[in-house]
Amino acid sequence: MTAMRILVIGGTVFLGRAFTDAALAAGHEAVHFNRGQSASPDTRVRRIAGDRNDEAALAAAAAAGPWEAVIDTSGYLPQVVRRSANAFCGRAGSYLFVSSISAYGGSGVDEDSPLQAVPDPLPDAMTPDKYGGLKAGCEAAARQAFGERTIIVRPGLIVGPHDPTDRFTWWPHRVSLGGRVAAPGSPVRNVQFIDVRDLARWMVLAVEKRAHRTFNATGPRVPATMQEVLEACRAVTGSDARFEWIDEAFLAETDVKPWTEMPLWVPGGAAGDLMDVPIARAIAAGLAFRSLRETVADTLDWSLTRSPQHAWKAGLPAEREARLLRAWDARPR
Repeated sequence: MTAMRILVIGGTVFLGRAFTDAALAAGHEAVHFNRGQSASPDTRVRRIAGDRNDEAALAAAAAAGPWEAVIDTSGYLPQVVRRSANAFCGRAGSYLFVSSISAYGGSGVDEDSPLQAVPDPLPDAMTPDKYGGLKAGCEAAARQAFGERTIIVRPGLIVGPHDPTDRFTWWPHRVSLGGRVAAPGSPVRNVQFIDVRDLARWMVLAVEKRAHRTFNATGPRVPATMQEVLEACRAVTGSDARFEWIDEAFLAETDVKPWTEMPLWVPGGAAGDLMDVPIARAIAAGLAFRSLRETVADTLDWSLTRSPQHAWKAGLPAEREARLLRAWDARPR
């Protein structure tokens, strides 16, 4: 494979960082285009300083090409993605836009299923309630500029080292502490997620192959159960954790918040689509997965490099978990 010149919008945080690692490992040149505000510059790569909202900065980044591909991991507003895609469409071979499975509307989450309606008018900022519709609009903006040269990637939950959300990291951490662990819903409930390094490595492959299609991109190859995830955490950490499976109705009654206070838990029927996303198309295009235990171990190792005073963005605080378990024990039988 001939080395490619790839422009990464952002590039220093989580998926952008992992993509840079994977692109460099594959022998490609990665260049970052960013403001330098989200993280320290990556000294391994050239940086073009600029704001993607600034048309003059975009023009300068485009002029620094040509680029075999532009990677957009940080587009949340259609008007912003449209500006970026238009700036690069004559200077790049492909535009890879990272969307989300949240872009789907209604039931059905295969790549040809209907998407959410794009908010009208478009807001000036992304809000969680408009996230899926805005991602759908971003996809349309990228395609309008690049046409058949667009690669749309719709990940599920992205996990692994350097995850700023803690939506997976909390579980290896909590299980490592041992004792009685409040676990959500049914132990055989399926969950899906993808290691950021597997996603990034496959994105490089998609750019190399010019795989100009839309792909769901989550994992593992076969959905894991929540019990398998927690048991992997226990095996990796060697803790004495004991899992107390608390049913969904009780979690709702006690106002336990899905995804945040209880990561990987999507209550009721909503879990069906979000945790059963078909990924055959991406697998056929080379998506491969490391073991769950490797993801758990590496995520925990990275987490331990953070300050002990790290403020967790997800998971039940110890006292909140203890109160939940006491309430569960005291429920009418």
